This record gives sequence, structure tokens and C-alpha cells, in this order.
Amino acid sequence: MKIHHSPTFLLLGGVILFSLASPGRALDLRDGQHDFDFEIGSFKIHLKRLLHPLTGSTTWVEFDGTSVTRKVWDGRAQLEEFETDSAVAGHIEGLTLRLYNPQSHQWSLYWANSKGGPIYPPQIGEFKDGRGEFYAQDMLDGKSIMVRFIWSNTNTNAPHFEQSYSDDGGKTWEVNWITDQTRVKDASTSE
Repeated sequence: MKIHHSPTFLLLGGVILFSLASPGRALDLRDGQHDFDFEIGSFKIHLKRLLHPLTGSTTWVEFDGTSVTRKVWDGRAQLEEFETDSAVAGHIEGLTLRLYNPQSHQWSLYWANSKGGPIYPPQIGEFKDGRGEFYAQDMLDGKSIMVRFIWSNTNTNAPHFEQSYSDDGGKTWEVNWITDQTRVKDASTSE
């Protein structure tokens, strides 16, 4: 016997499956609005940057500086001011705008360098078990690449950040920027 499924039957079956799946999906999403709260405040930073990413280069330069992050929009966004210096490679001054999307439960991270001006494509992602992963598509020397940000040690006073590039669609990654932070004690508190 051949079973014939009418369009109404298929539509009704799809609605039932969707309604059964939706509550489970909602339970999987958690509110990540406070995932970047570890960044609020002042930090001393030590930065290592690979001079010529995706060229086989192994030449790194080191920078020291500071970053200050403050809440915006009652914590739904953050603004970080970042400034470092290197005797070899000069000065980096940057700004990161972090925006939380309560519908997707993800953050969009926008980076601007004071020398370049524009806000680059956002890194989009979220935290799971204290580790943040954020991805974007970008251009490097006229070639399309993928960019990955990873945040770790976020439950300490020494968060760790790494940026990596991939020119093979994410099969392999090359780390090209490493930042280690140390929280600066606030002199106005008794801590």
C-alpha cells in the first residue's frame, strides 16, 4: 500500500515538530549578557603580535600598555579603550565596542584602530564554560580570510586573549596576536 501525504498533513506535521523542538531550543540558550563583565575595569596588558601573518613568518613584536573597559546601556554593551607601545613596532591605540544581542544570545565585537579609522567586520560568538569564541570573515592583503578570537582565563584577574587567522576556511589556524592582562587594583576601594 502506498501512503500519500497531502500538503496539509505535511504542514501540520512540520508545525507539531517545530512546536516540540522550540521549547528545547529555548532551554539551550542562556543569557550571556554578563559574560564580558570580567573585562570591566582597568588592566595592564602585555601583547605579542606576529609581524607578517600567514606568510610563514616567526617574527613577533611585544607591546606593553593599558586597557580600560566600561559598561554601556546597563551592561548590554561595553566600550574598551586600548593603548600599547613597543620600542620596535610603535604605538597601537584601539577601541572595541561589544554589543550583546538578547535574541541570539551572542556578542558582536567591533574593533577600530586609531590609524585605520573604520570599524572592521564584527566578530560574532558567545561563551561556553568560561571560554569565548568569536568569528568573522575579513580581508588580508587582498585575500579573504577567517578571523577567530578566543577569550580564556575569564574567571581570574589575568584574562587571556588570542587572535588567529585562517586562509583555508578554518581547517588550520595561525595565532597572530596574544594579549595577557593583569587587573589594576582600584585605589578607591579597600581591596
